[in-house]
Amino acid sequence: MDGGIVQHTLRSSVEFVGVGLHGGQPARVAIRPAAAGAGIWFRRLDVAGAAAHIPARWDMVRQSPLCTRLENADGVSVATVEHLMAALAGCGVHNALVEIDGPEIPILDGSAAQFVRGIMAGGLRRLGAPIEAIEITAPVEVRRGAACARLEPAELLQMDFHIDFEDAVIGAQSKRLTMANGTFVRELSDSRTFCRNADVEAMRKNGLALGGTLENAVVVDGDHVLSPGGLRHADEPVRHKMLDALGDLALAGAPLLGRYIGVRAGHAITNDLLRALFATPGAYRRVTCGPDIAARLPGAGLRDSEIPAVA
Repeated sequence: MDGGIVQHTLRSSVEFVGVGLHGGQPARVAIRPAAAGAGIWFRRLDVAGAAAHIPARWDMVRQSPLCTRLENADGVSVATVEHLMAALAGCGVHNALVEIDGPEIPILDGSAAQFVRGIMAGGLRRLGAPIEAIEITAPVEVRRGAACARLEPAELLQMDFHIDFEDAVIGAQSKRLTMANGTFVRELSDSRTFCRNADVEAMRKNGLALGGTLENAVVVDGDHVLSPGGLRHADEPVRHKMLDALGDLALAGAPLLGRYIGVRAGHAITNDLLRALFATPGAYRRVTCGPDIAARLPGAGLRDSEIPAVA
């Protein structure tokens, strides 16, 4: 992939077709190039006028169960954006327009791998503007019961995540990664969303996970993995939680320079964390990335050989 210290967009548009995990409805998504400084926007093709546009921003999140949903002032929303946002951030895409003909991003195989392959196949184009990052300058922490999410100063984006589930096949898992260069693509992008078999029926009764199958989610039951082929990684669940967190953190609107710590954290608490960050004077500053910082951002120097074979 093309490196450098300037912003990037896609060289050409890429498209994806699939069903939404929660609504179960088919959708077509196209990721298109955008100008420098535009950021990431979603556009609902089934909605007319300016109301169709939704910025991919932390203050547009309307917290909902099991996914990240963005909603604009007109009440138009797009759900399950986290895997696509993680792929864009992990591939170093700073500006893009995501067009979709329905209210939910397709789940595809339950990971971000197919989005990554599409983005990399389309290629990146350099734009004439420097990369701006958000540097964490003081710790910020939020809690919800046993869950905790925290940001603290670090030279580049680091992630430290811990989960603990009753099911023996998951149990307690911890992982720490420095998200420089192609780490996201190599280590996290192919890790799928997961759920407990005991929760599936309850979710469907409540109108959720209608598009879920054993092929687009890891379904576990005690010490068994019900999905064909088992786990892609022994610690696939915690890797997927880190994937989700990267996608949710990408809603900050610029790359983060800091350490993210998640303990049993999910979409809602990561959004709480961003809200707390931007409400805390002195907790962050915006910096223009020089060559040293830019060379260590998540998508810098990414190569095709780093894409997981499942993509």
